[in-house]
Amino acid sequence: MKAFIFDLNGTMIDDMTYHTKAWQTLLNDELGGNFTWEEVKPQMYGKNPEVLVRMFGPDRFTLDEMNRLSLEKERKYQLEFLPHLKLLPGLDEFLQRAHQQGIPMAIGSAAIPFNIDFVLDNLNIRHYFKAIVSADDVVLSKPHPETYLKAAEILRVTPADCIVFEDVPKGAEAAANAGMKAVILTTTHEKHEFGYLHNVLTFAGDFEDPTVKELLDL
Repeated sequence: MKAFIFDLNGTMIDDMTYHTKAWQTLLNDELGGNFTWEEVKPQMYGKNPEVLVRMFGPDRFTLDEMNRLSLEKERKYQLEFLPHLKLLPGLDEFLQRAHQQGIPMAIGSAAIPFNIDFVLDNLNIRHYFKAIVSADDVVLSKPHPETYLKAAEILRVTPADCIVFEDVPKGAEAAANAGMKAVILTTTHEKHEFGYLHNVLTFAGDFEDPTVKELLDL
């Protein structure tokens, strides 16, 4: 192990309920959909325009319309989540210790920079990361490995030397496709949903879990 790469939403912060709620409000109240929570939640991966295409098909919106709706959704999410914004338990210490040990770290997220900046700057943790790969930096979203391969390239480490922290099956699948092991934070999905993957090192509720601390010998 020579590097850590973190997904952001649901992995570093427990915010996926707020994302799902913002999407459901937009899809139903403003776009005329009739989607249940159970129908919206599994679609919470990839770029925002891809979510809209999965829900409404490829011909409903122009790209400009999807980008506008994407920003509108993120503003709703940020407004509601800001009072609750905090790192998962144990992550602050984990980042500090990894930084002290000289382990390079990156963020590999399908979020737009608007959301990544919202988290990093409000929590003052940007300095820990030598690379940030957002939705704007890739052509193909998770489960394609581009996000994680690009992060490894910027960190100048080989994929096999990276450990990815993820919370959703498609993200862990992206890590597998990149040739990387994964630690799964069980904030949004249950263990059995990752059963088809063979790159999972461990499951943890947060960063205070002993199996996560062992990565740094804490």
